Amino acid sequence: MRGVRAAASALGVAFAAGAASVAAGRLASDVALKAPPGEPLPTEPRLTVHSTAAGRIALTRAFASRRPGTYGLTGNGSHAVVGNVLDAAPHAPDAVVRRLERVTQGTLEPGDKVWLTPDLHIGDPRTALGLDHDDVEVPGELGVLPAWFVPAARDTWVIAVHGLGATREHTMNVMESLHRHQFPVLALAYRGDSGAPRSLDGLNHLGETEWRDVDAAIRYAVRYGAERVVLHGWSTGATMALRAATHSALRDRVAGLVLDSPVLDWAATLRALAAARRTPNALLPLAVRAAQGRTGLRAATLGQGVAPPGLRAPTLLFHGPDDAVAPWGPSRRLAALHPDRVTLRTVRHAPHGAMWNADPKAYEEALRRFLTPLM
Repeated sequence: MRGVRAAASALGVAFAAGAASVAAGRLASDVALKAPPGEPLPTEPRLTVHSTAAGRIALTRAFASRRPGTYGLTGNGSHAVVGNVLDAAPHAPDAVVRRLERVTQGTLEPGDKVWLTPDLHIGDPRTALGLDHDDVEVPGELGVLPAWFVPAARDTWVIAVHGLGATREHTMNVMESLHRHQFPVLALAYRGDSGAPRSLDGLNHLGETEWRDVDAAIRYAVRYGAERVVLHGWSTGATMALRAATHSALRDRVAGLVLDSPVLDWAATLRALAAARRTPNALLPLAVRAAQGRTGLRAATLGQGVAPPGLRAPTLLFHGPDDAVAPWGPSRRLAALHPDRVTLRTVRHAPHGAMWNADPKAYEEALRRFLTPLM
C-alpha cells in the first residue's frame, strides 16, 4: 500500500506541475492575444523625464531614447512629439537630450514615466492634421467597423490598417503625404478596437481571422467608387493586408501592398513578447502551444519559405534588423521568393512598426515612387 500511495502522490505532483505549466503558458500567451489597442508593447521600455526646456527634453539614457528619428512620447495622460537626439546639448551622464517638437496633450514634468511610440498624432484627421474626413461605417463579418475616410481625387484608394497594440491614429503618420498625392484614404478600426465588435473569443488572432475585416474594407471601397486599392498595413495589420491580397474574392482589385514590420512568423512574435514580459525560456514553447489551442492559429507561417500562392500585387516592404517583435528574416525570404514583385527597404535602428519614424522623408519618397505607377 505504501508503494501505491507513493506512486499516487508522485502522479498528483506531476499532474499539478503539468497543470501549472499549462496555466503559465496560457498566461504568457495573453501578452499577444490580449494586447490592448493603444497600450505599449512590453518590448518598449519606460523612460523617466529628467528635465524640459525650450525645445528640449532630457530622458533616461537608454538604447530606446537614442533612436534616430521622430516619435511620439506618451505618459500618464500626456502626449508629445520628440525629434532627433541633440548630442551637443548639455546633459547629465545618465540622460539623453532630444528635440521637443510639441506637447499635444497634458504636461511633461521631471520624474514622469513615459515611453516612445510610433504615433505622432492623437485625435482624428481633422483635429490632428486639418484634413476633412468622414466618419464612415464599414459592414464587417462581426458587425459595423468604424473608419475614417479622407476623400481625394484619384480612384485608387489606400486602405490603412494599424497593427498590434496600436490604433488607427498610427495611420495618420502617412496620411498627409497620401493626401498630398491625391489618394483617398480609408483608415479602418477592426475587431477588438474601440467602437468595433470583438472577436467571438475576445482574443487577437494576429491577422489570421482579422484579415476578413480588411476584405470588408475592400468591398466598401469598391462599392463607393474605388477602381483599385492599395493596402498599407503595419505589424499584424500588414499580415492582414497580405492575407486579404491573397484570399479576398476581390483580390484582383488590389493594385499594391505596402507592408511595414509585417508579422510573418506569429510564433516568433509571441515568443518575443512573452520573453519581454520576463517569461522563463522553458515556458515559451508552452505559450506558443497555448496560443494555438486558444485561437486555432496554424503552425505554418507566411515567412518560413512559404510563398503566398496568390501574391500577384507589387509589394513594398519596410523592415529592419532592429525589430524586436517581428523578426525581419521572413521579410527577407519573402522578398527573395518574389524578386519581381516584392521590394524590401531595409530600415535600421527602428523599432517594431516605426519604420517611418526613423526617417520620414526617405520613407515617404520610397512610398511615392512605389505608388506613382499605381495612380
